[in-house]
Amino acid sequence: MTTVDTTAPLAVARRYFDALSAKDFATVAAMFADDIVWHQPGDNRFSGTHRGSAAVGEMIGGMMAVSEGTFALSATAAPMVNGTVVAALVHFSGKRDDAAMAQDGLDLLRIEGDRIAEVWLFSSDPRSEDAFWGAA
Repeated sequence: MTTVDTTAPLAVARRYFDALSAKDFATVAAMFADDIVWHQPGDNRFSGTHRGSAAVGEMIGGMMAVSEGTFALSATAAPMVNGTVVAALVHFSGKRDDAAMAQDGLDLLRIEGDRIAEVWLFSSDPRSEDAFWGAA
């Protein structure tokens, strides 16, 4: 039976969430595999599957622009690992003009080596998130 060392994926996930919480987007971007696949939920301008670190960086930059730099995300509990997949409960929020969003979610990361290879996001209130980000 082959076992996977789960300390490496956890360390990568913790570094990622620490960088996100600090809004250190240079570190965040450096953690993405060049061919990352990002599954953004909902039915809004950022929803869908984004492929490649440039596309994911563009999406995150767009979220920061729409939220006037207020978008924030932090892990709310210790990340959980199963092999190379890490799940983390998160809280995220943002404000723009007269709109605000704050909710919980779950981020699922697939780690390859020291890079994030694939991400699936889940929101506790998808309608509210869609309304905040705006139509596709």
